[in-house]
Amino acid sequence: MTELATAVEAINNTWILTVSFLIFFMHAGFAMLEAGQVRSKNVANQLTKNMLTWAVGVTVFFLIGTGFTSLVTGGGFAPAAGSGGYVSWFYGAVFAMTAATIVSGAVAGRAKLRAYVTYTFLLAAVIYPMVIAMTWSSPGAGLVEQLTGYAFADFAGGMIVHGMGGIAGLTAAAILGPRMDRYGDDGSLNVIPGHSMTFAVLGTLMLCFGWYGFNVGTAGAFDLGDGANTLSLIVMTTTIAMATGAIGAAGVAYLKSGKVDTLYTANGMLAGLAGITAITNTTSWWGAIVVGLLAGAQLPIVFEFVSERLKIDDVCAVFPVHGSAGVLGTLLMPFVAVPGAVDSISGQFIAQLTGVVIIGGWTLTATAIIWYVFKAMGEARVTPDHEQDGLDLAEHGVETYPEFGGDRVATDGFGPTDDEEIRTDGGEDVELRTDGGREIRTDGGEEADLKMVFSVVRPEKLGDVKKALAEVGAPSLTVTNVSGRGSQPAKKGSWRGEEYTVDLHQKVKIECVVADVNAEEVATAIKEAANTGEPGDGKIFILDVEDAIQIRTGKEGTEAV
Repeated sequence: MTELATAVEAINNTWILTVSFLIFFMHAGFAMLEAGQVRSKNVANQLTKNMLTWAVGVTVFFLIGTGFTSLVTGGGFAPAAGSGGYVSWFYGAVFAMTAATIVSGAVAGRAKLRAYVTYTFLLAAVIYPMVIAMTWSSPGAGLVEQLTGYAFADFAGGMIVHGMGGIAGLTAAAILGPRMDRYGDDGSLNVIPGHSMTFAVLGTLMLCFGWYGFNVGTAGAFDLGDGANTLSLIVMTTTIAMATGAIGAAGVAYLKSGKVDTLYTANGMLAGLAGITAITNTTSWWGAIVVGLLAGAQLPIVFEFVSERLKIDDVCAVFPVHGSAGVLGTLLMPFVAVPGAVDSISGQFIAQLTGVVIIGGWTLTATAIIWYVFKAMGEARVTPDHEQDGLDLAEHGVETYPEFGGDRVATDGFGPTDDEEIRTDGGEDVELRTDGGREIRTDGGEEADLKMVFSVVRPEKLGDVKKALAEVGAPSLTVTNVSGRGSQPAKKGSWRGEEYTVDLHQKVKIECVVADVNAEEVATAIKEAANTGEPGDGKIFILDVEDAIQIRTGKEGTEAV
């Protein structure tokens, strides 16, 4: 019997380690998913945050978090020890770090790296361990059971991990405020597409693969009891909820816009998984369909509510994917359970609701206090200049795509140095004299009836300029993405420790040819709309146009315009 027990323990430890490795692989999925949903100028920052979440989090969870859970549950401060203890710690660590990394997607594009890393430290040391102390670490005597008489059911972390992470991310994003160009002055929503749908979908599928470690791995395939039956049920509910989550999100997106949105479909798969995770071991086949469909369907609705009504900039939709979906599945437990899994539907629902309120309330309160302190200290958010340049350069001194980004990288050393004055006009004044009511250039050129007003402005000001041109009656324009150098200071970058200068800044060139609209009015409109008062706002030029020809009709001159 001793040899049999030793063999069983070895097999179970091997199983736990295997599924833990699978859950760890989810960090690669999170990295790709988040990188795909942010701008190209913030990709390296997201990748770094994901790596540091793991590096800092597991260390802190080992040194402090595990002992803190033990302390709260009455066992004294006792970190994991011994081979079996280390396996248990590692298994808990991959769950804890999943909760932590969810937050990074909500605060993307504007949070200081040191603020995020500090929050990860506190989450791994106190916030998540406290949740564990109230739930998984107190079987048969958990806080919810003491309050309601029924145990809180969360099999693999639907609320304890994903619901908690989603609520933490939403809270942090609300306190940080939206990205600087997410909303207009009138509160209107400005869509900011991520830079790679390919990365986002790849990350989604990697997460789906790793999620089997969450749900199926928790079942313990080598249990000598009814583990095989439990395993069979969990494989089915996990897979069905994942699939119907995608269907639910795609369906609602189609009803709202007439198109099947790719990102919503991908996020819907994850929402379906988050919804089933807490109850995957007790849900019937039809319950898995219901949970998946509802978790996916709520995703576009909740995301729209959060972004348009609450004005919270949840960049990677972590709350509707993990937060509200995790809460929804947890609360549905008694209504979709297999026969015999629940003694009292009402009693179990009260227990589920109590657990959600306790975990959500603790997470929201602790997260809000921490990020409000960061904000009061001026340490929560990067400066507007750094946010505009991108966190890759501002926080890490690198560009993810140095050869293909908006800025053209010059590493040959040519261009102005810090000691040279940059001329911002490059020419001389041209005197004008009047003759019979006409303006005559001193170089002999007469004022033309057609004028071209072209300007070079900051990319984020394009929307304001378009609106201003429409208001003065000149809505027709041509826009080109350009890069150039003026009075705006150069930026520094580095690659493997070698520093280089980026002295060409990304701008947009706006060309507008007018005939019966006064060119000066157009220039004034552009100037007022594009002005920020900082170097790099751009230039406006007014040029004579000798002639214009409309291709379709052959009309010439002012009639062509």
